[in-house]
Amino acid sequence: MEEKVKEAIEKVRPALQGSGGDIEFVSMEDGVVRVRLQGACSGCPMSQITIKSFVERVLKDEVPEIRSVETV
Repeated sequence: MEEKVKEAIEKVRPALQGSGGDIEFVSMEDGVVRVRLQGACSGCPMSQITIKSFVERVLKDEVPEIRSVETV
């Protein structure tokens, strides 16, 4: 399942890079995926909205077993 999550992250990466940011997979445990935002995304006040409304939605579509996505 972790490999599927990493593949799904690759699908969201271009959108984040287009805004000067990036995303890194950190870990996954009990359906909770932990990621680290980088670049412009790391300090953006909208980053939690990006995680919940974009990244989490895409990852859940690709890997239904995911319960949530959190930043570290």
